[in-house]
Amino acid sequence: MKICKDIDSLNQMIIRSSYKRKTIGFIATMGALHKGHLSLIQRARSENDVVVVSIFVNPKQFSNPADLARYPRTIE
Repeated sequence: MKICKDIDSLNQMIIRSSYKRKTIGFIATMGALHKGHLSLIQRARSENDVVVVSIFVNPKQFSNPADLARYPRTIE
């Protein structure tokens, strides 16, 4: 597993995979990972060479800052 914490490192990984003609599966999440996400990851692994999972809590999706602060982040 490789963890990319910025867009540049993600782009580099995708470019390297593209050069090798690898297929890439993508799962977008907001960080509250659960069994449903795991199911999507397993499916993507069975259908692709590389799986990318984004974990991004978008502050613009929360009108109340307190809701954003309370939103679960289960990165571990």
